[in-house]
Amino acid sequence: MNLQAWWHFQRSRVLDMLNRHEQAVAALKDALAIDPAYPRGAATLGYLYATLGRHAAAIEQFQRALKLDPKNAAAHFDLGFVQQQIAQHEAALQSFEEAVRLSPRLDRAWYGMGLSLRALGRGEQAVPAFERAAELQPMNGFAWYELGMTYHALAQPEKRDLVLARLSSFDPKMANKLVHAAGLAVNDAAESAREPRA
Repeated sequence: MNLQAWWHFQRSRVLDMLNRHEQAVAALKDALAIDPAYPRGAATLGYLYATLGRHAAAIEQFQRALKLDPKNAAAHFDLGFVQQQIAQHEAALQSFEEAVRLSPRLDRAWYGMGLSLRALGRGEQAVPAFERAAELQPMNGFAWYELGMTYHALAQPEKRDLVLARLSSFDPKMANKLVHAAGLAVNDAAESAREPRA
């Protein structure tokens, strides 16, 4: 990377840390004007646009980054995340699938895949995606919560309750959220949270 472009890129990072996002965008544009073939610069600009809620611009930059570096799993995930934010679930699903193809241990991409599959009415397919996310990050309460809610939506209370028991063991706050979201009575929840006996 050109030294002057590098300087603008670093300046953009500092401005972003200071929550001066518009100035960070300007600095990053200066960097890319000097070195337009820098994939990390395009991806970072996409992130900044996403932070500012400028979804179309963010998608454009992530796509630009991926043209420069098609094997960047993180950029595929970021693209999917923004697409998901604006309910482009089919497109998001394709982005997440590419991310996990390139990086099978990218837990957040499995999680995003589960959310998009469920949004598309494909709950049965969402289950293994959430399971994989929870397997890769066993203490991720969000993954377990979404897995429990998917089982609930699929009318599989026994599996939901096993998830609730697991979630209760390390994240009582998310377990309580699952209890309320699933409309369980307090007594039912207490019974569900007990570990099943062998």
